[in-house]
Amino acid sequence: MTHETFEPQSVCSPVTSSAIFIVATLNPGIEAVETVRAWCGDIAALTRSVGKRVPAGNLSCVCGFGSSAWDTLFGAPRPASLHPFREFGVDGRRAVATPGDILLHIRADQMDLCFELATQLLSALGDAVTVVDEVQGFRYFDMRSIIGFVDGTENPAGRKLEHFTLIGDEDSAFSQGSYVLVQKYLHKMTEWNALPVEAQERVIGRTKLADIELGEAVKPSCSHSSLTTITKDGEEVKILRDNMPFGRPGAGEFGTYFIGYARSPEPIEQMLENMFVGKPAGNYDRLLDFSTAVTGGLFFVPSADLLEALADR
Repeated sequence: MTHETFEPQSVCSPVTSSAIFIVATLNPGIEAVETVRAWCGDIAALTRSVGKRVPAGNLSCVCGFGSSAWDTLFGAPRPASLHPFREFGVDGRRAVATPGDILLHIRADQMDLCFELATQLLSALGDAVTVVDEVQGFRYFDMRSIIGFVDGTENPAGRKLEHFTLIGDEDSAFSQGSYVLVQKYLHKMTEWNALPVEAQERVIGRTKLADIELGEAVKPSCSHSSLTTITKDGEEVKILRDNMPFGRPGAGEFGTYFIGYARSPEPIEQMLENMFVGKPAGNYDRLLDFSTAVTGGLFFVPSADLLEALADR
């Protein structure tokens, strides 16, 4: 099989109204390794089986693997830019790394489809893994995050979507794969909602109601949009965000599950460095005065063809 025939996983699937994010660690023992390898060949079939029940439900699943898990499960060759999650920031404002060997990003327009597929996938894994984080995300009103601003406005579209998210000839053995970085943020909603709308807009760098980017004359250099705009050789480098709100109002939990796909981890890591350290240092993202990152992981998403082939590694 030449790399030109590789089909990507459903990284570039359309935005849906529901999602489940599952992060698991690999349990010790050769049995666990063999179970996960075999399971790689079953993911697509399980997704088809569940999705067939509601053909219009847009069910999809993306599976990724962390750096040490790749070595344990599959060995060489390995994706060129796969490495452990890099922490950024200072005490009290830090992008933390947390355990994670396998990521499942399950999306659909109905939560029952996500729930059923998650159940089937985890059942097939059995005792081979331990789930360390599981989040059910929902789409909030008109594509807004839980803090009230529209999310994902600057996502690439059309041909640029695949250009910015899928690996090409730069790592041909892993062509049509992708890198995905995830973080779970918890928000101090009482403090955030106490800010006047104009102050919130300066923190984000966009208007709240109309979702228009603030002009350069009024947008602070420490705004979220300023620090997460990455340019290389004079051109903006995009990533694909499919963030989802989550929460438990009764427990006072209000969060955003950040998930970003790119053909290299570099632009997302640059965004995190700008946000948590600052650009220049100290000029950090003021959204972090109201938001705390409690998880962090970097994963490689093999192409759909490679994912099935990994079963026989």
